[in-house]
Amino acid sequence: MTAKIIDGKEFAARVRAQVAQHVTRLKADHGITPGLAVVLVGEDPASQVYVRSKGKMTLEVGMKSVEHKLDVNTSEADLLAVIDQLNNDPEIHGILVQLPLPKHLDEDLVINSIAPTKDVDGFHISNVGLLGTGQKSMVPCTPLGCLMMLRDHHGSISGMNAVVVGRSNIVGKPMAQLLLNDSCTVTIAHSRTKDLPAVVRGADIVVAAVGRPEMIPGDWIKDGATVIDVGINRIEKPEGGNRLVGDVDYESCAKVAGAITPVPGGVGPMTIACLLANTVTACSRANGLPEPEGLTA
Repeated sequence: MTAKIIDGKEFAARVRAQVAQHVTRLKADHGITPGLAVVLVGEDPASQVYVRSKGKMTLEVGMKSVEHKLDVNTSEADLLAVIDQLNNDPEIHGILVQLPLPKHLDEDLVINSIAPTKDVDGFHISNVGLLGTGQKSMVPCTPLGCLMMLRDHHGSISGMNAVVVGRSNIVGKPMAQLLLNDSCTVTIAHSRTKDLPAVVRGADIVVAAVGRPEMIPGDWIKDGATVIDVGINRIEKPEGGNRLVGDVDYESCAKVAGAITPVPGGVGPMTIACLLANTVTACSRANGLPEPEGLTA
């Protein structure tokens, strides 16, 4: 068996096109332009690249893009003041504070200062609680992207056995909750799971989000299972330099899986696409308008 490759780049392009269509309708029918504000503290190179990419794609789909770039020594009070200003700005519908923050800033305090309805990262404790109780919430972008790809591939995932390898607050836990909300039977596995290979082998859906390069080999995968690889790990090549790999051993897993996401080009592109989708959803909710179909959990 050779797995079908789930092309995240192509899927993300479709999601951005849907977002752009909805933005066009909001402008034409209601005179509303969704606005996304990104706050960057410091000069982390990877964060700078990511923020530039977000800003570029926000403008490409027709939304308003606002960036606040703050000095690495910015005080907590000054950062919270910027967030408070954005919370009260009616033209801003989504707020994202780029992580990680400098060590002198309390990430939990900062995230929870964002208005839950504008928390397009889905990290606010209120959104975590709403998601966990099956209520309408803002959903973390990476798990939302994974769910969209699974629904697109399978149609319905109701009744399927799903194993999430990894228990982070950003991916593992919300991913498990989304799968549960879609009526999967869900197991959260991690580094201390007894007989992890056997647990993974029982899965119709495997979501690997543990942050260990090529940890999951093909002989852990059930024939025909769908493998969603969230991991992005940089490893050295024997001839020098480095390359990106996921949390699964792609070559061996692709021989037995029914479908698999590559790294790079799988889950990664979906994260920014879902950030844009969340911003349009937040804008629609704020104005009492119908949410965009197919772009929410």
